[in-house]
Amino acid sequence: MKPVAFDYQRPRELAAAIKLLGEAGGNAKVMAGAQSLGPMLNLRLAQPRLVVDVRGIPELYEARDSEDAVFIGSCVTHAAIEDGRVPDPSLGFMREVAANIAYRAVRNRGTIGGSVCHADPAADWPNVLPVLAAVAIISGAAGRREVAAGRFMSGAFSTVLEDDEIVVGFRIPKLSARARWGHYKFCRKPGEFAEAMGAVVVDPERNVCRAVIGAMQGPPQVIEDAWFLADGFDSERAFAAVDAAGLADDAYERQIHFVALRRAVMAATSKGKG
Repeated sequence: MKPVAFDYQRPRELAAAIKLLGEAGGNAKVMAGAQSLGPMLNLRLAQPRLVVDVRGIPELYEARDSEDAVFIGSCVTHAAIEDGRVPDPSLGFMREVAANIAYRAVRNRGTIGGSVCHADPAADWPNVLPVLAAVAIISGAAGRREVAAGRFMSGAFSTVLEDDEIVVGFRIPKLSARARWGHYKFCRKPGEFAEAMGAVVVDPERNVCRAVIGAMQGPPQVIEDAWFLADGFDSERAFAAVDAAGLADDAYERQIHFVALRRAVMAATSKGKG
């Protein structure tokens, strides 16, 4: 199929893009890497009156390293993260995640901001950025605001963004030198979206132990105090966390999410033994 007719604009400044979105009154879509929006347009799952292509806005490609965090612009590609072409605040965590997103052709064009804003519950960045305590920097007609990554996704394929807002990028706190992390996802075959995902960050120097149960029907379940997983892995409490995520009624979903979480913790623990 082919998309319905739509207007196309490629602004060179963020303010111009925001103005276009506001004038469209909710009948516009932002295009970054187009790895999700392109197929949706062709299948007519999305029928916007206007497509605003933000790939010409330099600000969205910025990557800045500060003392305690790294800013990564929303148009930075998965491949750029995979290849280490932007600063890494995560001791290799983000590079591993990026390297296992779909296929290289997709990673060459797909962007971190596009993934998060598309808000597919099975995608990697909407599930991983919350465990890193990332913050989305959002710009709109009313100015700039910040939203924690764990609160950005409001439901499957829906976010807290207003019609005239754009995610400029993400501020990601740096892990300390002794931090450990683990990540695991179940896919039916390489390159496909995950059926279950687990991630954990253990950072004793900052007294942080956070975990995520992801790839569900909606937003990921963030466990802010996950020491019961890192200090001996309490299976009973781990299952309770999976149940609290809304998976108690499906034995298969409950089990694969529990195992994904456990394997993520095992990966983090093994790093600590090195």
